[in-house]
Amino acid sequence: MMNPLHAAPPVSAVDLNYILENNETLWEELRGRRIFITGGTGFFGCWLLESFIAANNAFDLKAQAVVLTRSARRFSERTPHLARNPAIELLEGDVRTFDFPDGEFPFVIHAATESVRTSSANPLSTDPSTELLSTILEGTRRCLEFAETHGTSKFLLTSSGAVYGRQPSDMTHIPESYHGAPDLLNSSSVYGEGKRIAEMLCSLSAARTQMECKIARCFAFVGPHLPLNAHFAIGNFIRDAMRGGPIVIQGDGAPMRSYMYAADLAFWLWTILFRADSSRPFNVGSERDLSIREVAETVADTLGPGIEIRIERTPGPGAPMQRYVPSVQAAKESLKLTDGISLVDAIRRTAAWYR
Repeated sequence: MMNPLHAAPPVSAVDLNYILENNETLWEELRGRRIFITGGTGFFGCWLLESFIAANNAFDLKAQAVVLTRSARRFSERTPHLARNPAIELLEGDVRTFDFPDGEFPFVIHAATESVRTSSANPLSTDPSTELLSTILEGTRRCLEFAETHGTSKFLLTSSGAVYGRQPSDMTHIPESYHGAPDLLNSSSVYGEGKRIAEMLCSLSAARTQMECKIARCFAFVGPHLPLNAHFAIGNFIRDAMRGGPIVIQGDGAPMRSYMYAADLAFWLWTILFRADSSRPFNVGSERDLSIREVAETVADTLGPGIEIRIERTPGPGAPMQRYVPSVQAAKESLKLTDGISLVDAIRRTAAWYR
């Protein structure tokens, strides 16, 4: 397994070619222009930068990206092939207070904000939920202020499926038309509620300006750059399998999930930025649902048949089914998007990159 102290390698040419294949026209708006990206050093951000650089080189776009990061040094050490690319400029700062770079930026992607269990905007904070909410809201306000004053025509917010609150147990795939919401009296809802308000801030900005605000409600993903030691179940399963097992399921294995491969994610985000209608949310994820236990079994079968799977809890009698699975019919019909990489292939590619 890759040593976390070592620099991360580039993603494979196979993945980058998959993103670029037959899609040259998608990137034409970037030709000779600049884009500003927050969250450019996280899982989403690394894939956005990998694909941006690949498109820039393949189609000779002569585009430039300015990337906000809390630590340019750490990012340069971890992903030098991204940080040192001549088309990438790093801007160090907090998403809530960063200094605006000079010049016009026709495109902005606001992909900052970690989940509550990994938030480190202020490691000294005694209330991580409050800190997370501040990062989401103040960060979105700051990015919109920047976009409104720097010639931005298209702004993409990476929102979350968490905006829907708990998915009804009898709803197998949750559509954008569902108007559920997080439980406001539960502190664990802070991420979803923060993203809901961030979407509203984008809608208000679009209403008072000529800027198009695009919204991607993102679900669950797998691929290179995904942390294997965080709270992402499939990342933990891949880590366990690469160590020879056992694969440990912390819960009862019953909740239903789906996982989209990161190459599909990157292409969907770029497509939504360039082609989606303003102020119309699109779910981003896979409709191919599996129980957490089935996900663990798929990882084991793919990386090491015979690896033990250990389930820590027993399902409670009569417990409602927990689901977190999107309907992506809107993206398929309006934007002609598909997710073409199977879960087995996604697991195999992720493990190969980490090795």
